[in-house]
Amino acid sequence: MKKTALLLSTLLTTSLFAQFNANISEITPDIKNRMLQGNSWREACPVSLNNLRYLQIAYLDFKGQTQTGEMIVHKSIASNTVYIFEELYHMNYAIDKMQLVSDYNGNDWQSIESDNTSAFNCRPVSGKKKKWSKHAYGKAIDINPIANPYVSKTGYISHKASYQYKKRRHHDIHNLADRALLLASDPATKVFKRYGWGWGGDWKSMKDYQHFFVK
Repeated sequence: MKKTALLLSTLLTTSLFAQFNANISEITPDIKNRMLQGNSWREACPVSLNNLRYLQIAYLDFKGQTQTGEMIVHKSIASNTVYIFEELYHMNYAIDKMQLVSDYNGNDWQSIESDNTSAFNCRPVSGKKKKWSKHAYGKAIDINPIANPYVSKTGYISHKASYQYKKRRHHDIHNLADRALLLASDPATKVFKRYGWGWGGDWKSMKDYQHFFVK
């Protein structure tokens, strides 16, 4: 019954979209192995693999080409996530790349340096070893992190490539890479909020422009 419901959900997801394609599946043994080998999940994590879903999602890259990305999220937001990325795709919001954090050995720094859009990663909140991040539950997505950096209370940015984006403004809205930068007024930002997600760009002290999370 469980597998049947999942299959129906997947078929519904793929049939609703003309050009956009997506697939939702349970964590297979192969994906589990990738997560274990890639240090993104372990037995001590706050969420079981049964509560996670593996997504394959079409996205537009910075060259305007359709690619298929990978993402893992909590099962409770799997369909919600697909609907969001369907809207991003049709509004021509481009994404540099979308790979599992496992491909970066579970290293958030390396994933960001590669400008990777990702979700699940069993890790604590940065600087707080005893508090799990929303990513550790599969309930947060970091999108185009170079153009949308984490900015500390003092204005410090860890990733050098992100300094050019410290001043939050578009230079050429027709350029796909430029449109990766997210402002509060941008349609892409509003899509997440319309589906009930919070945004790190709204935080009052530090800012985390890449970070969308389920409230």
